[in-house]
Amino acid sequence: MNFLLSYQKRSARVLLSSRRPAVHKPGRWSNILYTGIASLSVGGGLCAVPFQQVENLSHDSLIKRAASLVTDSSTTFLSQTTLALIDAFIEYSKAVHTLDALQKRYLASLGKLTPADEDSIWQVIIGQRAQVNDRQDECKRFESTWVSAVRLCETAAEAAYTSGAEHASITIRTNLQVAQSQVEQARKLSLDADMKLAETKVMEIERLAQYKASLESNNYEEEVPEAYLRED
Repeated sequence: MNFLLSYQKRSARVLLSSRRPAVHKPGRWSNILYTGIASLSVGGGLCAVPFQQVENLSHDSLIKRAASLVTDSSTTFLSQTTLALIDAFIEYSKAVHTLDALQKRYLASLGKLTPADEDSIWQVIIGQRAQVNDRQDECKRFESTWVSAVRLCETAAEAAYTSGAEHASITIRTNLQVAQSQVEQARKLSLDADMKLAETKVMEIERLAQYKASLESNNYEEEVPEAYLRED
């Protein structure tokens, strides 16, 4: 009888032990939980920054990384638009200087050219004027894009600063200042070219007036090219 009671007690302990849930340490459960959340975030597209040990990355650190990526891409956009705008200003300046030289050459030889030579020069001048207009339109187009890049960099710099990525903010602001300085230098070249062309225009009006007066005084009429007298 005693042997039967002892056997029943041991059987009961074994049965209760088999039904008892396994006990896990809190640290292990935390790792499993964070790993599951991390997998869900990556699979659902909620996190754009790749990582391996999620438990070591806070929201602040992820935001700083994202801000740095934004400043890098914004700087690349700024660099490309700055280069395009500077090249456009330089090409425009070259075109204006060429037009200025052609017009000065024509004024210097006024009254000394044959009708055929005069017509040939004017065809070149008209073509150069068209090229100047094309270059000017190109400058306006690239400048519009460059202004957008500047605004984007200013926004990215502010976002980086507020997120705690001070180094990225300082770097993009420095790059922005350099780009603005380079663009201003190139813009000055185009403005100087415009000024010289305006001076030539004044000289053109005076020279044509003198030439016309000279023809009238000598009772000799020679038609001044209509294309040259028209407004640019």
